[in-house]
Amino acid sequence: MFRSHTNGELSLKNLNEEVTLSGWVQTIRDKGFMIWIDLRDRYGITQLVFDQERSTSELMENAKKLGREFVIQVTGKVIERVSKNPNIPTGEIEILVEKLTVLNESQLPPFTIEDETDGGEELRMKYRYLDIRRNPVKDKLVFRHKMAQKVRNYLSDNGFIEVETPVLIKSTPEGARDFVVPSRMNPGQFYALPQSPQTFKQLLMVGGMDKYFQIVKCFRDEDLRADRQPEFTQIDCEMAFVEQEDVMNVFEGMTKTLLKDITGQEFGAFPRMTFADAMQKYGNDKPDIRFGMKFVELNELVKGKNFKIFDEAELVVGINVEGCADYTRKQIDELVDWVKRPQIGASGMVWAKFQNDGVKTSSVNKFYNEEDLTKIIEKFGAKEGDLMLILSGNEHKVRTQLSALRMELGNRLGLRKGNEFAPLWVVDFPLLEFDEESGRYHAMHHPFTSPKPEDIHLLETDPGKARANAYDMVLNGNEIGGGSIRIFDKDLQSKMFDLLGFSKEEAEAQFGFLMNAFKYGAPPHGGLAFGFDRLVAILDGNEVIRDYIAFPKNNSGRDVMIDAPSSIADEQLDELELQLNLKG
Repeated sequence: MFRSHTNGELSLKNLNEEVTLSGWVQTIRDKGFMIWIDLRDRYGITQLVFDQERSTSELMENAKKLGREFVIQVTGKVIERVSKNPNIPTGEIEILVEKLTVLNESQLPPFTIEDETDGGEELRMKYRYLDIRRNPVKDKLVFRHKMAQKVRNYLSDNGFIEVETPVLIKSTPEGARDFVVPSRMNPGQFYALPQSPQTFKQLLMVGGMDKYFQIVKCFRDEDLRADRQPEFTQIDCEMAFVEQEDVMNVFEGMTKTLLKDITGQEFGAFPRMTFADAMQKYGNDKPDIRFGMKFVELNELVKGKNFKIFDEAELVVGINVEGCADYTRKQIDELVDWVKRPQIGASGMVWAKFQNDGVKTSSVNKFYNEEDLTKIIEKFGAKEGDLMLILSGNEHKVRTQLSALRMELGNRLGLRKGNEFAPLWVVDFPLLEFDEESGRYHAMHHPFTSPKPEDIHLLETDPGKARANAYDMVLNGNEIGGGSIRIFDKDLQSKMFDLLGFSKEEAEAQFGFLMNAFKYGAPPHGGLAFGFDRLVAILDGNEVIRDYIAFPKNNSGRDVMIDAPSSIADEQLDELELQLNLKG
């Protein structure tokens, strides 16, 4: 037995007990006549004491040889601590060590294994197994585990069956780029890693498994950022004999349960917003509604005043930043520079102030008199002390730019608090998007999303106006889940493939197995997939998913710990009948 207790459970109730503990040496304090060691495992820290009056000289010498991160086992008596530490559960006791065994020595780690470490992110990712010993990382992985258990319990209690779907599947051209895997037994042919188990969960509905879920790995070969990883985890769900309201009610219930269990906060019915309203009021389809700054359109007030920038713009739109009229010219210029960055792409920004003394002023006073400014300020609903920021240009671009500015100000002003939660459903998405470059429609979600029943006729006359029977759940400005009612009629699915530019042969080659399944009595069905990594991060008050993944990739998609991806041996290429021909 390597341990009788963990390092986080002993207290005064264990006084005078003989115990055996194991773990890593966290810190050593050597006073010569007395040595204190903090022993750590994932449960906590227990202080060990070696005392030359009560310990043998051999034991004292062996204790002096210990280094940080040595793995040791000790046996000793629980005694009351003289200098207590109220900050840890074991802070009232310590172990008077009677026996010490070094289970494994350790080199000096490349960074300190402390809550506040001196290791940079790339270094800690290279030595991720050491980083996991730190409480901030360990606690996130434990939190993720608890979340997964709660999800499984909720769905199981509601009649869902967990079913695993294949990892080696067929590549399809829709969506993000696939990761592909060559087949040795089928030379020249490739599997793809699933971007989602979409078609398989639909086939499970055809198979009569009317409530399915799994917590599943998905893979997308796409450009990365803080909230993306090439491999990520979904809570993937599907239900048969349901309409949109049925699906939304089940998963709103799940999210309410998680919010209550994790944060202690209770919510009523989640508000709903159409895609069109979200884009008009917030400039994106996942608005953070924890704070205001709704978009205010100004075309009818500002055009025709000889200000060329506004006169030539498709849209002039702004936000009211409450209480910020005292921003200095330097602060405003910094915001102008921020929106002009290539990542945002604005050509400039106009500002107006309703100052605390009642004075109204702007950066375009030359073109707009006080009466004009008064009308603009009234349109914003601004009050004394408010600052209005205005962008103009192409409608789509300017909404995107203003949305980014709104979120940036939300962060700067402390309006996006990690312990506040604002869930929201966004509904009535467009079914299709027209791509000018390719000259054809693309599915807004995926090719199996059903149009709203009342919009099916538009597929013949005006496909771009058809709305999807789709829904996204948004939390704190992040899409945490999305789904739709699926097409289950083979003729409607065939029509959808036609609109998306698939030939009959292409549709058969890519999705023939699904279309064939629909011939055998497919039920009405629909579902939803949550981004599990993102959901975990947000409910823990963060947004960066990488911190909640045991062994994440960096922003270049590399695992710097195991140095992957990497080249493979010529013998492996020969077995796969592949030849590299790298360009450049």
